[in-house]
Amino acid sequence: MTPDALAAFCLSLPQAIETFPFGPETSVFKTSGNGKIFALSALDREPLAVSLKCDPEDSKALREEFPGHITPGYHLNKKHWITVVLDGTVDDALVKQLLRESHALVRPKIPRGRGA
Repeated sequence: MTPDALAAFCLSLPQAIETFPFGPETSVFKTSGNGKIFALSALDREPLAVSLKCDPEDSKALREEFPGHITPGYHLNKKHWITVVLDGTVDDALVKQLLRESHALVRPKIPRGRGA
């Protein structure tokens, strides 16, 4: 996955915006509805990596399946965040699935309509 493809995918998710609260070198993707972060990446760093929210149980299994390529979140809560190295070892389809799941964990909940 290229930096442009990563950014484009993150921004394709509902209500996703890109911000730079940690400086111009780190893209922070969050939902505009509540401002919660679902992904972070230094898009110009080699190797390219993305940190994202993950269910703790899934995180453990992924780290065991992809040692050295999926690690506890860099400078983040190690229980709820993972960092994925995007060097081709972790398939792009899985990366996209993980990004979708991360987004789903933080996106604003849509209130249910009230019945008449």
